[in-house]
Amino acid sequence: MNARRTPRQQPATGPPGPREALVSARPRDGTMWFMSVEPEARAAASPAPVPGRPDGAAAEGQLPADRFLDRELSWLRFNQRVLELAEDPNVPLLERARFLAIFASNLDEFFMVRVAGLKRRMATGLAVRAASGLQPRQVLERVSEQARDLMRRHSDDYRDSVHPALCDAGIEIVRWADLKDDEQESLHELFRDRIFPVLTPLAVDPAHPFPYISGLSLNLAVIVRNPNTGTEHFARIKVPPVLQRFTRASAQRFVPLEDVISAHLQQLFPGMQVLQHHMFRVTRNEDLEVDEDEAENLLQALERELMRRRFGPPVRLEVEETIDPHLLDLLKGELGVEDDDVFPLPGPLDLTGLHAIADLDRPELKFPPFVPGTHRDLVDVEAREASIFAKIRQGEILVQHPYDSFATSVQAFIEQAAADPRVLAIKQTLYRTSGDSPIVDALIDAAEAGKQVLVLVEIKARFDESANIKWARKLEQAGCHVVYGLVGLKTHCKAALVIREEKDGLRRYVHMGTGNYNPKTARLYEDFGLLTCDEEVGADLTNLFNTLSGFALGTGRYKRILVAPESMRSGIVERIEQQAEAARAGQPARVRIKVNSLVDEAVIDALYRASQAGVDVQLWVRGICALRPGVPGLSERIQVRSILGRFLEHSRLFQFGVGATCETWFGSADMMHRNLDRRIETLVRLTSPEHVAELDALLDLGFDEGTAAWELDADGEWHRRATDGQGQPLRDLQDHLMTVKQRGARSARA
Repeated sequence: MNARRTPRQQPATGPPGPREALVSARPRDGTMWFMSVEPEARAAASPAPVPGRPDGAAAEGQLPADRFLDRELSWLRFNQRVLELAEDPNVPLLERARFLAIFASNLDEFFMVRVAGLKRRMATGLAVRAASGLQPRQVLERVSEQARDLMRRHSDDYRDSVHPALCDAGIEIVRWADLKDDEQESLHELFRDRIFPVLTPLAVDPAHPFPYISGLSLNLAVIVRNPNTGTEHFARIKVPPVLQRFTRASAQRFVPLEDVISAHLQQLFPGMQVLQHHMFRVTRNEDLEVDEDEAENLLQALERELMRRRFGPPVRLEVEETIDPHLLDLLKGELGVEDDDVFPLPGPLDLTGLHAIADLDRPELKFPPFVPGTHRDLVDVEAREASIFAKIRQGEILVQHPYDSFATSVQAFIEQAAADPRVLAIKQTLYRTSGDSPIVDALIDAAEAGKQVLVLVEIKARFDESANIKWARKLEQAGCHVVYGLVGLKTHCKAALVIREEKDGLRRYVHMGTGNYNPKTARLYEDFGLLTCDEEVGADLTNLFNTLSGFALGTGRYKRILVAPESMRSGIVERIEQQAEAARAGQPARVRIKVNSLVDEAVIDALYRASQAGVDVQLWVRGICALRPGVPGLSERIQVRSILGRFLEHSRLFQFGVGATCETWFGSADMMHRNLDRRIETLVRLTSPEHVAELDALLDLGFDEGTAAWELDADGEWHRRATDGQGQPLRDLQDHLMTVKQRGARSARA
């Protein structure tokens, strides 16, 4: 099965456009700018706005050409919401510092992947007009302008708000000149013993070419003069990433590591006169390019490509705003960056290092501690009074992390399967996992115990490639069957299948989830998981794993799951259209979706048509949303909300209908081209009325006017609603769920 050439199933009433070749026509550079659909053709085929209607709104069935928001600009709006949490004085102080660090690392990845991908396509002539109607140059200009504003706002919030508040709380981040004499003395000793030995000054002259500047490294640009000749020289010193970004000067006082190095430059250039020094930081294209059709061994090819990643072209140059103009010109010339790629900022640069500050043991400055509880149906398992398989046989179990413990549910499921002599085989997907993964250890134990263990390791998971290669090697050495999925497709679904010998024959136990098999992120990410021994789900997962590991074709054989790229888009669009038909017939109709990102044009157009038909559409989108809500005649029945907080809202939920006919699904897929066309994704349908009601209640809370959230308008702006008309704080959804779950856990144990 050459999955790259599998045509995408197109709904009969879907929007026009040459979609069939999307997978085979993908760009070879692997970036996320998936505009293989010719937007010009799509825009030309789209109906024009209807004259006389407000805002050019279209009649039912007609969709205006400007109906999509730009996905890159929408992503920047998402990161702006993260920044707003850092700016919020009601958020605990160290959590504000962490949100500043998260904003910075998010923006790094955005430039490394999204901006880099767009620049590459523009350079090669492959970039096309976006679905939003913007030309690539327009997108890049607007991204640069908005990113520049956000980076300045980020720096200002640190300098004017978070930094002074930290000082008031006794956590001081100071510059070298502000240190006390005894603190400087201790840092002199630290520099001599631990910093100086790992530094490597690199000079630039005819015998020393300009050094390679690695991506995201923090660097000192130094100008020195030879006192004998009067000649000035440039040198670069890399701030060692293996050392703490903020060096402890005393109990609760810290100084940027570059300040410590700067104070000792004379020791690095003895006999020379140090004239000036300035910080700079380069962001490079760090996406991967692996031609899987030509790669004889995908693992080895990816290992080679990871080595090449370090040498991607620069896409951003951050400098201290006090940098000397001549020195800046030198850096721009040597690095090959344009003026638009330069971002002058107040120091210190690289605030991702604030993660270490946020980790300080100051609980009064953090969110109140939360310990996940064991799900009410698994209390007996935790107490070792029952096996997890016995509990699953009693009925399907729906868990929600981090409110329900991952360790006593999903991890226990895999660990008991590995230890149970009646278990004959385990099949599992691994997309991302932790550095000391108990899941991997359990799979190794199972293989060493003689069980058949199949593990699909997605070694192309962005920025986790090295870690996943390591796990793949370790699992292979233990005797696990390790596969890497289908050519041209990432395997992103979260599924585990356990085959167990029981009195009445073999029984299949399944876990399907929305999150990775990672115990660490399961304490920070909000996700759902289903534990079941339902025969239909077991048969579906058997077919899916046979497709992933062999040459079986799974199309049309699934009963309780939807699978991308085969049937997920068409299945979702079909259900949206069913709601539209119900609305036209005067019946209750509703669509509610919770995802990380909503970009796919076919799904968005189906939602527009449903709104025009009278369907109430509620969308809960954490990150990117390309749909315009509230446009008269097009989307006035569509509401879009976003919720951010201490946990990362990560689950994907889909609900079609109202009452007894309602269908509820959850799974691994966002509504994006990459998920629906270039990944193996799954959604599973819930059949338990109790579970359907549980997710229905969650969605009710998410869309309730009394719940704090951001709301999207038709122009792409997000407006935060955190207080009511009297200035009282609205309900924090995550705090509410923590309280409810803890109360339920206490009740289950009573």
